[in-house]
Amino acid sequence: MFKGFTRFLQRPGDRLKTLLGSQDGPGDGPRLRIIPREDHTVSRKLFSDAALKVLYRLHNAGFEAYLVGGCIRDSLIGRIPKDFDVATDATPEQLRDLFRNSRIIGRRFRIVHVRFGREVIEVTTFRGKPNDDHGEHLAHQSEHGLLLRDNVWGNIEEDALRRDFTVNALYYNIADFSIHDWADGVRDIESRTLRLIGDPVTRYREDPVRMLRAIRFAAKLDFHLDAATEAPIRELAPLLLQIPPARLFDEVLKLFLAGHAVATFQALREYDLFAMLFPEADEAMAELPWAEPLIERALANTDARIRDERPVTPAFLFAALLWPGVTRRMETLTAEGMPPIPALQAASQQAVSRQLQHISIPKRFSLPMRDIWDLQQRLPKRRGKRALQTREHPRFRAAYDFLLLREEAGELAPGLGQWWTAFQDADDHERRRLIDKIGGEPAGSAKGRTRRPRKRRRRTSSSGQHD
Repeated sequence: MFKGFTRFLQRPGDRLKTLLGSQDGPGDGPRLRIIPREDHTVSRKLFSDAALKVLYRLHNAGFEAYLVGGCIRDSLIGRIPKDFDVATDATPEQLRDLFRNSRIIGRRFRIVHVRFGREVIEVTTFRGKPNDDHGEHLAHQSEHGLLLRDNVWGNIEEDALRRDFTVNALYYNIADFSIHDWADGVRDIESRTLRLIGDPVTRYREDPVRMLRAIRFAAKLDFHLDAATEAPIRELAPLLLQIPPARLFDEVLKLFLAGHAVATFQALREYDLFAMLFPEADEAMAELPWAEPLIERALANTDARIRDERPVTPAFLFAALLWPGVTRRMETLTAEGMPPIPALQAASQQAVSRQLQHISIPKRFSLPMRDIWDLQQRLPKRRGKRALQTREHPRFRAAYDFLLLREEAGELAPGLGQWWTAFQDADDHERRRLIDKIGGEPAGSAKGRTRRPRKRRRRTSSSGQHD
């Protein structure tokens, strides 16, 4: 039973660690379980070459170096890890000196990005307890407990207990290839439980985005939320209104572009978090019977494209999420006498302005999103050359897909989408027949147009007199 016992002796002066740790509940205090290489399935073959280069350079320079978080969790679950995060006792400045291909980013949390071509390895310094005295390195919190700045360095124990969930407090030690489990994360993986480290109310107040991360990880991993982790979410959901809109934009992409968008959406609604992100869509779903099916179909379409490794764009996603609110505003404006096209433009502007107070949407996505909306009024107009002109629009394909979603959700009666499906696949003769069938004219024909007679120009002589 004592075979390999010396592996659990840490550096001189450190306490002896036990293999299984204490039997107290997770989050009660530091308890280390060290899992030697022969007792786990995580292999360096799963790691990227860039991540290994960072680990070995840190180790050879005398620093502690661990792969931490999701890549270890996913490896233990049997998934292929994609993102590789490194934790170390080297400070950001020391990392800059060690890696010429790095840069320090962030103010709230200072981290280092080490770039290898298109791959970026994120390296963080061990963080300490935010309320401890660490000289010039202080944490700043708002009156509500929100961490505004946190550049307090500490040791690996403190860093592990600053992690959000037990399944993310797993450290792979490049020195001996063991896994350091600080919060019974392996046991929670085995029971498929997502559990916050520490007091959930305090942790959510420190960073309300943890509520979104809880939903995202539960949906992604098919885990259930621990009862204590789940209990305060609905009450604390309004804390998300404190988070900068730019940060929430990044979080929304993680929520909906990970291949589990439908399950994530349903959980966000269940825990009253969706209304904090998309208030207008939440209000519209209470009134419009087609609004929720439209959003769910758009998210299901996104999930399918990700599974098939096809490209997805946030512009289409946001177009679906905001469209119910746009239509409500447009109906109000048209009822007041505004023509449809100006009503749509005004409604779009109003809806986007309100949304930007919650989630910022960069123009590279908001402009094509509005093109998709504008084309919804052009798609029914198919006579003459209009169908061909609409077909050549750069956003036509996205607008066409959006039209199909609207019909599937029950917002529109079916028919228009089928016509455009046939029109895209038709040759010139068939396209003219399709246009004629709706009572229009063949593309390019002048038949039926009313023209004013052209006046003949009379030639004049060089003297300016008529011939």
